[in-house]
Amino acid sequence: MKKNLQTAFSTRQYMLSQDFEIYYYSDFYLSQVKNHAHSYYEFYFFLEGNVTMIIEEKEYPMRPGDVVLIPPRAQHHAVIRNQENPYRRFVFWITEEYCNSLMEISSDYAYLMQHVKVTKNYIFHTDVVIFNTIQSKVFGLIDEMRSKRFGREAKISLCVNDLILHLNRIVHEQNYPKSEREELNLYQGLADYIEENLDGDLSLENLAKQFFVSKYHIAHIFKDSTGLSIHQYITKKRLAACRDAILGDVGISQVYPMFGFGDYSSFYRAFKKEYGISPKEFKDMQVTL
Repeated sequence: MKKNLQTAFSTRQYMLSQDFEIYYYSDFYLSQVKNHAHSYYEFYFFLEGNVTMIIEEKEYPMRPGDVVLIPPRAQHHAVIRNQENPYRRFVFWITEEYCNSLMEISSDYAYLMQHVKVTKNYIFHTDVVIFNTIQSKVFGLIDEMRSKRFGREAKISLCVNDLILHLNRIVHEQNYPKSEREELNLYQGLADYIEENLDGDLSLENLAKQFFVSKYHIAHIFKDSTGLSIHQYITKKRLAACRDAILGDVGISQVYPMFGFGDYSSFYRAFKKEYGISPKEFKDMQVTL
């Protein structure tokens, strides 16, 4: 571990920098820090020790690899249960103003902050591989901040932004596992395809062929995502398109073939079931209005 990058612990709970500060602490004997709150975000990366974090009066036993995000004005303090082992952690402070400037670049930078504020879930567990990557990025940032190399300020900004975005990505992917993200992407792709091809072949067989998945998988995704069968979903979309076309003064005899209904009788039955009146009654009602 890079001992030369360690910082002597200070009980100071305010920032000297206008944007961010980062520290690597390793202590055997440490006086307890009283309950407190900051005006900035505190990222806390736990490496080693027997420690419990108290956040808003709730206890969180720490385990190596835990990432903690404490938002502004949240009361917190660490309780050291045993001082025989070293208490090692990274502490990263960053102002709300700096976070807001990142949000202007991309809302992706704000996902983690918003998630913590809404859910009050402050602790995120990581495995060895994920935490090693975080640790590498942290050491890279600390090393750059202590250097006098050309391009130092620009590289520091890149390191900070990269670290924050990486943490956002980790938490987002924990909340949306790959299989769920893939299903969400498939559902969205299918919905877009249906919207653009209401006049075409939207049979399960054809959709399965277009998206290289089984028709049973497609049926399952739509039922889970919308509560409707895919046939019901497509019918509703086609009827809505027909209704809008009628409002746009397109003749009824022209409307139903435009949006995938094979004959007038099936269109008539579906329209009346959906809206409670016939297509002609609907058109006449609009003329009256």
